[in-house]
Amino acid sequence: MSIVCNVQSSVLGQPWRWRSPANAADQGFSPDDLTTRLLMARGCVREDVEAHKSPSIRGFMPDPSIFRDMDRAAERLADAVERREQVAVFGDYDVDGATSAALLIRLLRDLGLAPRPYIPDRLMEGYGPSGEALVRLKGEGADLIVTVDCGAQAFDALAMARDAGAEVIVVDHHKCATELPAAYALVNPNRLDEGEGAAHGHLAAVGVAFLLGAALVRVLRARGWFNGRTEPRLLDLLDIVALGTVADVAALRGLNRAFVAQGLKVMAGRRNIGLNALIEASRLTRAPTCSDLGFALGPRINAGGRVGRADLGVRLLTTTDPAEARRIAEELNQLNEERRAIEAMVQEGAEAEAARHGSGAVAVIAGNGWHPGVIGIVAGRLKEKLNRPVIVIAVDESGIGKGSGRSIAGVDLGAAILAAKDMGILIAGGGHAMAAGVTIAADQVQALADFLHERLAVAVERAMGERALLVDAMVSPRGLNPALVDALEAAGPYGMGWPAPRVATGPVRIVRCDVVGNGHVRAIISGEDGASLKAMAFRSADTPLGQALLGAPTHRRLWLAGRAKTDDWGSRPAAELHVDDAAWAN
Repeated sequence: MSIVCNVQSSVLGQPWRWRSPANAADQGFSPDDLTTRLLMARGCVREDVEAHKSPSIRGFMPDPSIFRDMDRAAERLADAVERREQVAVFGDYDVDGATSAALLIRLLRDLGLAPRPYIPDRLMEGYGPSGEALVRLKGEGADLIVTVDCGAQAFDALAMARDAGAEVIVVDHHKCATELPAAYALVNPNRLDEGEGAAHGHLAAVGVAFLLGAALVRVLRARGWFNGRTEPRLLDLLDIVALGTVADVAALRGLNRAFVAQGLKVMAGRRNIGLNALIEASRLTRAPTCSDLGFALGPRINAGGRVGRADLGVRLLTTTDPAEARRIAEELNQLNEERRAIEAMVQEGAEAEAARHGSGAVAVIAGNGWHPGVIGIVAGRLKEKLNRPVIVIAVDESGIGKGSGRSIAGVDLGAAILAAKDMGILIAGGGHAMAAGVTIAADQVQALADFLHERLAVAVERAMGERALLVDAMVSPRGLNPALVDALEAAGPYGMGWPAPRVATGPVRIVRCDVVGNGHVRAIISGEDGASLKAMAFRSADTPLGQALLGAPTHRRLWLAGRAKTDDWGSRPAAELHVDDAAWAN
């Protein structure tokens, strides 16, 4: 019987299970067999394995015309190019909004236009397009406005724009209502009336913008516009698409896998001046990986919208001036440090509030004076700690709260927020399955918590009951080596919806263990096969996992489960284990 099947309650109180039952049948494998097994355990059918090993745009790209309003939007943009109209690109203030706006701006520049970016201020204007801003853009000369990563729920704003004679194309991926706002075209795979395009509802807004770009180039090609002109290389923009897709925590399956796999290759070439400056400001000395997009580059772009100037991300990604790129990148780097300090303060307050009032199926936590720019990050951290959906709400002096929510697999938070809006509990709200945003009066916070508990309690209980640590492979400590890491990475890129592989190893003894950095537990472990390696359990010093590792007596052995990574710090590469859980072996 495999050790994975025998662990019914680990030090974190959860069972260990094989991600795929086939993994338990035979633990002898070649690296290529392991890659195939990992792909199939994530839903890839055998006949598609080869395509998934090297995901390409050609292999996964749909015909853009399958999406509703795509052709209408592309034709209107082509008219703007031919007529040399003024186009304004209105983006959200997060990474997905910044990358979506940057992609369209760079493409339209290559087509001869001088598009105007507009990113609303998070604190002063809030999320999404306001009618006043759209009307003002029209009055200042915009012949066409394109909103990206926002607009699907902007009924009042788009009605005001229409009445003022503004034509607005909405490019979004957030959940839609049955009725659609008054846009010239609304391109969104999550429209309720979407047909074949609904299969791509996991795309980030930047992915939808890329498809619109492809449709636009195709229309212009059919019109003969490129006769004597150079056709832009859309594939050169995949670095921006990859960044927005990963940072927005979009599911890395299907087309998104191709976007990220190919986008990382483009990024390694350092073709984007702004991204190159950001990579240098992040102190990355190698080609960025998928995790770097989510944990190094994305947060710095986000810092502009969270605690600084909202347009910094778009300016960085679209500048052609290396000196300006370096200035903006360093400013974003500094703002990111400020964001971390603010986040720590809000995190402490939110954890205390959760201990007092966060007992519902969805923990709805509110605080006066919290900075609204960090509540999404705090909600994500609390979700991991509480293992259930969390909404964190920052209430301002006027008694209005801005909230950000994060959900767990199997619980559609975005749909529940739309339902709460329809019930009149919210001033505004929207999102997708795993994340949502709300605007709410402070005296309605408890009503929201009660509504979400009633609506989602069964789904949350089911999701939490099915919680288990999923393992992909069982290896000896000696088998944890760089060759194994390479084989595991071959089934990537990994992220939301395409989880990174987890391996179990042991039994091992703790040779040395201490706390380093911000509560990280570092250990040297030794296996019965004589092999020793480093293990890290991040942010775990005050958790049962960290306490088990720190307090393990030398005569007791453990099984460890976690992510195998390459440690580049030594004279030669070695593998290390990033520990997710442990179980006593004796």
